[in-house]
Amino acid sequence: MSHRLYRLGRYAARRPWSVIGTWLVMALLVIGASTMFGSELEDSLEVPGLDSAQAADLLEAAESDTAGLSALVVMTPSEEGVTFFNSAEARAEVSKIQTGIAELSNVTGTSDPAGDLAQGADVATTSGSVSPDGRVALVQVQYPVVDEVSVKDLENLRTLGVEAQQGSPLQIEMGGELFFTFQEAETGTGEMVGLVAAVIILLLAFGSIIAMGLPIAMAIFGLAVGISSMALINYLVDIPSWAPQIATMIGLGVGIDYALFLLTRHREFLSNGMTVEESAGRAVATAGQAVLFAGGTVVIAILGLAVAGVPALTAAGIATSVIVAIMVTASVTLLPALLGLAGHRINRAAFGRARTADGPKVSMRWMRWGKHVSSHAWLYVVAVSVLLLAVAAPALALRMGSPDAGTLPETRTERQAYDLVAEGFGPGINGPLVIAVDISQDPSVTQPLFDAIASDAGIADVAAPQVNTGAGVATLLAYPTTAPQDGATLDTIKRLRADVFPAVLDQSPAQAHIGGSTAAFADIGDQLKNRLPLFIAAVILLSLILLTIVFRSILVPMKAAVLNLLSIGATYGVLVMVFQWGWGIGLIGLESTLPIEPFLPMFMFAVLFGLSMDYEVFLLSRVREEYLLTHDNNGSVIYGIASTARVITSAALIMIAVFLGFAFGENPVIKVMGLGLATAIFIDATLIRLIVVPATMTLLGHANWWIPGWLDRLLPTIDIEGEAGLPQPEMAGEDLPAPRETVTV
Repeated sequence: MSHRLYRLGRYAARRPWSVIGTWLVMALLVIGASTMFGSELEDSLEVPGLDSAQAADLLEAAESDTAGLSALVVMTPSEEGVTFFNSAEARAEVSKIQTGIAELSNVTGTSDPAGDLAQGADVATTSGSVSPDGRVALVQVQYPVVDEVSVKDLENLRTLGVEAQQGSPLQIEMGGELFFTFQEAETGTGEMVGLVAAVIILLLAFGSIIAMGLPIAMAIFGLAVGISSMALINYLVDIPSWAPQIATMIGLGVGIDYALFLLTRHREFLSNGMTVEESAGRAVATAGQAVLFAGGTVVIAILGLAVAGVPALTAAGIATSVIVAIMVTASVTLLPALLGLAGHRINRAAFGRARTADGPKVSMRWMRWGKHVSSHAWLYVVAVSVLLLAVAAPALALRMGSPDAGTLPETRTERQAYDLVAEGFGPGINGPLVIAVDISQDPSVTQPLFDAIASDAGIADVAAPQVNTGAGVATLLAYPTTAPQDGATLDTIKRLRADVFPAVLDQSPAQAHIGGSTAAFADIGDQLKNRLPLFIAAVILLSLILLTIVFRSILVPMKAAVLNLLSIGATYGVLVMVFQWGWGIGLIGLESTLPIEPFLPMFMFAVLFGLSMDYEVFLLSRVREEYLLTHDNNGSVIYGIASTARVITSAALIMIAVFLGFAFGENPVIKVMGLGLATAIFIDATLIRLIVVPATMTLLGHANWWIPGWLDRLLPTIDIEGEAGLPQPEMAGEDLPAPRETVTV
């Protein structure tokens, strides 16, 4: 492998325009095809086999209106004290808006608050279209199933609302499933914040504008290709609309990090007097091989999300894996071409004092730190372990659920609609339970089931049953007394399924299923919680196997697995403290606490496992390399820290900056992901890699590298550094520019 990478790197550096031209052609083809033929991304809650999915199937088979997407248009008089009961102007405006909505394309029906108001206040409030105080009127807008609707329908509804608001005596807000399904991702504020921070960190690390620019340019170029490809991949698998933003967050971080590893090694080889072509080739053969290993591990781990059995999560994993794979490919092809093009100018255009890599290969400051940790190993292992366990303890209170529109910023129309509805009708109306009943063999159960549901303590109201005799399906719309993301709402759903339905249907062939977005999110959350232990076990097993092969050790992989669990547990604890307990929540722009999206713990575990392998391999490969030369365990640990700590901290700072940029966006789910990943990288790159790992390796001594002889003979040999067997380096002539004074990055 290292020989192939070596030749690839040399070729790219020798013929940079050929490689860059190939990437440009590919980018133009992908971006052009995506623009012309790309498919719109959309969100779906369908998970085959779940109770909510069975409800959706019944409703669709019965061609029920509730089988499709819905939207909600909420209106309230702008003037205080005015109600729809005492203002003819307000009622006329409702009628006008309602008529305009009904005329939109793809609208299959609307509720009729104007007609209800014409019959009197009692009829309007009884129908549920106007709040009891007369201040809020609702127009429920029904659309076909998601396959027959597009983002254009959302745009049409929004446009109507903007036009209707002009000069209107009413405040008009909108929300509902249509917004969830086709809501466009927020602007790239998070990406820009992360990029600016990365630029500053790279400038401080390299001291050269050119050296800083190459990783940024490679990452942005790879990101453009990867994100554009999503609309094409969507033809093969339904990628959710939120996936590209998460993929961008991860792709941007790993892309800059991988380029940093390669560029650091390239500058080191240049400082040793090698030619540009030789240096680029060796950088790809050594650091590039580690990048392939780390990136491949990230891809495998993320694709393992398929074990969850949730199509949307699997598709998000595919989208993220594509971005990571593109970044890895760009690192070993496009970056060496850029290095060849830059030549020795890579250390020019200095920002302050240019930092190359000639001179000592270790940092004396970090060497002193390594000696300090080794001299106080027990103290650091115990202290940091206690600290991480304390931070991880709140994870036991982790409450998973789906944040509703009530967690969005108050400037968003969905949040305004949510608050108006909750204030006028109660919180449960924002998350109705759509109960589909198969009455084909027993139509008589409809009324008893209606009565039983209405009498449940967690149900505020139940709309009159809609019965499709031909299809044999009855539909009941039940409104909980609590908000969609409230834990009590989930308890109500479980109680209806476990107690209320069986009590009525025990002797009947009829079956009832609970659907709607609230129930669907609850079902998905339960499935993910049930699959999470299996997924974690599979990922840990994979890490044990990979690290055993690479480092020929039993204890090193076991230690890595335990430390990964400890750092990720601490990350979950931080998420609970911030998002559930509200500690410092205002600092990231949230106005209320929220539950953790069910897919996030699993998704974050996959990503963090892969990313932690970067630092694990980078650090331990240097430790093992030195140990094989000297057989001095303590000395090799200190050398490993001194030779890698600067790169690890620089790479971690870039990752943290990129992820924190997303934590300040608008989407609550992206906030959780951004803060969680930033926290985990901080813990992993500081407390784990630079304190606990060297301390435990000091305590374990030579046992770190013990492996049974029979297992050693069975395992394949992987030279992760890639130096073995490479030809003698090609040195530069004396006429080339002399390298500057060096400081290792």
